[in-house]
Amino acid sequence: MTIPATRLLNLLLFLACSSLMAFAFFLEYIKGLEPCPLCMSQRIVVITIGVLALIAAIHNPAKVGTKIYGVLLMLVAGIGAGLSSRQLWLQSLPADEIPACGPGLSYIVDNMEYFPMQEVLTMMLSGTGDCAEVQWVFLGLSIPGWTLVVFISIGLMGLFQLLRKS
Repeated sequence: MTIPATRLLNLLLFLACSSLMAFAFFLEYIKGLEPCPLCMSQRIVVITIGVLALIAAIHNPAKVGTKIYGVLLMLVAGIGAGLSSRQLWLQSLPADEIPACGPGLSYIVDNMEYFPMQEVLTMMLSGTGDCAEVQWVFLGLSIPGWTLVVFISIGLMGLFQLLRKS
């Protein structure tokens, strides 16, 4: 069994990230699920990974470049795993320990002049009470549970690229 070329793996990763974003938009616009600040942060990470994978597929680097892309994938996937873990932790809290809900992200974006950027970033990275709500479950895992699985898989793919012998 031959291992697929790095270019093909990066292209498949780009397609996977595109599919994840299509599914996220399906849940938002067709199913009516409002994304919380942590969900939006995880979307940014998925988009970042997709763009990174597309650049790597187009670039088709040699040995050193492949290892650099592998490290970048691991770093960005690690950030995503941290955000997913934070949201899973918020979802596991008892009702009396859940932080207060803040205004919706769409409201904040519409009224950016009233919200300092630091406050918006803090909300997007640490979450609010909205992030503790489980809106969708598949095979016993909520959305952040599935994104954690995805981010760990992407991190392992980055590790594979880092350790791969050309």
